[in-house]
Amino acid sequence: MSKPRVTIRIPTPLRPYVDDRDSLDLEGETVQELLDGLVDRYGPLKRYLMGDDGKLRNFVNVYVNDQDIRYLEQENTAVDEGDTVIIVPSVAGGAFPHVTLGPRPPVREGLTQEEIKRYSRHLILPEVGLEGQEKLRRSSALIVGMGGLGAPLGMYLTAAGVGRLGLVDFDVVEESNLQRQVLFDTKDLARPKLRAAQDRLEGLNPGVQVETHEARLTSDNALDILTDYDVVIDGTDNFPTRYLVNDASVLLGKPNVYGSIFRFEGQVSVFDAAQGPCYRCLYPEPPPPGLVPSCAEGGVLGVLPGVVGSLQAVEALKVLLGKGDALVGRLLLFDAMKMRFRELKLRKDPGCMVCGEDPTVTELIDYEAFCGLGEEDALDSAFQIDVTEAAAMIEKGDAMLLDVREPMEWQIVHIDGAKLMPVGEVPYKVGDLSTADNIIVQCHTGTRSAHITQFLRDLGFQRVWNMAGGIDAWAAQVDPTLTRY
Repeated sequence: MSKPRVTIRIPTPLRPYVDDRDSLDLEGETVQELLDGLVDRYGPLKRYLMGDDGKLRNFVNVYVNDQDIRYLEQENTAVDEGDTVIIVPSVAGGAFPHVTLGPRPPVREGLTQEEIKRYSRHLILPEVGLEGQEKLRRSSALIVGMGGLGAPLGMYLTAAGVGRLGLVDFDVVEESNLQRQVLFDTKDLARPKLRAAQDRLEGLNPGVQVETHEARLTSDNALDILTDYDVVIDGTDNFPTRYLVNDASVLLGKPNVYGSIFRFEGQVSVFDAAQGPCYRCLYPEPPPPGLVPSCAEGGVLGVLPGVVGSLQAVEALKVLLGKGDALVGRLLLFDAMKMRFRELKLRKDPGCMVCGEDPTVTELIDYEAFCGLGEEDALDSAFQIDVTEAAAMIEKGDAMLLDVREPMEWQIVHIDGAKLMPVGEVPYKVGDLSTADNIIVQCHTGTRSAHITQFLRDLGFQRVWNMAGGIDAWAAQVDPTLTRY
């Protein structure tokens, strides 16, 4: 008797390890049998899905149709003919002193004639009306990160008339931002993002009070910054800040509107520990540093953050208005290439370390250490080589340069004489490399190459080093004629 044939959906970050397929059909009676069959066929995928103990890693969730297997029979969950198994991995991405909030603006009763004209399309909605619009004017929202997600969030919440809008960022506008961060213009290049954002938003709606916090959000300032806002909106692009935003929101009892993007896919949810799960219920632990590429490494379709950020804005407005069915306990997945939305159910984890029945995280922690970034720095320094030293070795013929970026990046710019072997191909083509050679591994900025350096050393390559800063540092310090991206 044949076993059930099941479709496995492969998320974008893992597709390089399955010949760029977005799905495949396998036969099996349980989730474990299907996963075993998957990693038997695509060996390098195993380290992304399973730990050394063979169990599913904490930063990877698996659903059968729309049900989380953690609340079924876990890996022993049975599957039927025609079922769909969905793999949902965690997606990513000196501080200034924090800014103390000023006093709230005085509350004015009723809308002015100008406001009635501005918000007329809201006012004729039964779900908003005069009462709802006045409620928005008395409300406040904090956007953490003014990048791809923060840009549409800032514009739509400002246009909608949210009375007080807080912005957190510490970066400046760069050319690579303009492909998707539509809040900024070419004339804003090199300006602090918060200054440019404040000018744009105040011009869009002078009736909104825009507050800026030009700081890196940390465990020292997060509670002070978040405490005076009604809703927190996560527009971050890295795991330490994402976990920090989640934990601070839980400790303060704030709803957290979550969004993340990668290449052509996005995720949206509302984490509110008072009503449902938090981010840690979905992903108890972050992936190891560098395992999940950032947008700078993996790319992102320019309009994707506009879609996901707009969905976050919808959820934030629903939360502030107290209307509609917010995405609490639900994870919305968006695939732009297929123009398809899929919804998965989330459950509160009773054992969650921050919002569970017996929480162990009762104050903010060191999130860089929690996400293993200190360990990554130690790894980098142990087997790292400076670009100038690398250039000298290569010029003398004492080392080969192994470029582990993607072919699209190679087409943009590459170093003459380098050997291209994308990260996903290294496990298959390691036989093309010799342990007798000095090998310098290079990527865009040094993150992916650090992992390949460690991978090769674990295999017995003792003469391999990671080029610090990657080709970006090479272009800045060795050959300024090379294009930087």
